[in-house]
Amino acid sequence: MPRSRASSQDRSGPRRRATITDVAEAAGVAASTVSRAFTRPDRVNHRTREHVLAVADELGYAPNPAARALESGRTNTLALLVPDISNPYFSGVIKGAERAAAAAGMVLVLGDTQENPATEEQLVRRLGPAVDGFVLSASRLPDDELLRAAELNPIALVNRATPGVACVVADFDSGTRQIVDHLASLGHRSLVFLGGPPESWSGARRWFGLQAAAEAAGLTATRSGPYSPTLGGGPAAADAVLAAKATAVVAHNDMLAIGVMLRLAERGVSVPGDVSVVGFDNIVGSDFCSPTLTTLAERTEDAGARAVEAVVAQTVARSSEPPTRVLPTQLVVRRSTGPAPVRSTA
Repeated sequence: MPRSRASSQDRSGPRRRATITDVAEAAGVAASTVSRAFTRPDRVNHRTREHVLAVADELGYAPNPAARALESGRTNTLALLVPDISNPYFSGVIKGAERAAAAAGMVLVLGDTQENPATEEQLVRRLGPAVDGFVLSASRLPDDELLRAAELNPIALVNRATPGVACVVADFDSGTRQIVDHLASLGHRSLVFLGGPPESWSGARRWFGLQAAAEAAGLTATRSGPYSPTLGGGPAAADAVLAAKATAVVAHNDMLAIGVMLRLAERGVSVPGDVSVVGFDNIVGSDFCSPTLTTLAERTEDAGARAVEAVVAQTVARSSEPPTRVLPTQLVVRRSTGPAPVRSTA
């Protein structure tokens, strides 16, 4: 008779993790049958497999991921890399990616690249052999390095587009038109864009879209920066805004926009009475800062989920033309924008 779980474990110390041999003995089958029940279920009788899985569950047995990877060539693990884990923007991407990975029966590991292309490249190189693929959010790597990495592992990009690599991006063309139309409707005749990291693909797209939309609407658009896309980047950016005598500013992201508003408040400048401020991302906090922030909302959770799905699809079959998904954006109008101030020309 197979030994009971209680008798097979040492009660005097930490309980030993059950092994495949323990499951085989308790189930009355060969260890190879237990292995096939988990890795090749189609090669095991249905009733036998159900029996083996029930015994394994009773014993608390789980297959060794490393051993399964050696046998199948798959780790069922994906890596998600973000430039700054403290930036609330990425919480939506992480949440969506985690949900999609769980639905696919995969584990998601998270890495912070610290806004540093060298750190990102190192993480991709070191994690490559241990994961089935990568989701790179707002990647700072050059296109040629991304293409080399995509030759070794399935990759999907979020908030970044590179020809030959699957990507999920926001519709910045429509979004920037919404921003400019809103400011124009309030009587603003010019805007200043506060740029973020020079390596940011999305930052470049935002500036390109703002320029085109401003030209179409008869507004003047100028760029200042780069600034750190954080609250700490706000003081320098706000001082530049005041020096430019701007009536409307559009910041690289909400974190920078909120930092700008904090600095303007310190200097006695009214938002939106003297300066209107717009951000990007619609992060948690943009709706309860003071004043609440007008911002372009992106579908970050959806983006994270779609990117994971793209990676999982590549683990089954590589596509000759990796897909590009463009997700809608929507301007959320709050209290940080208002009518352009009337300034004396005397």
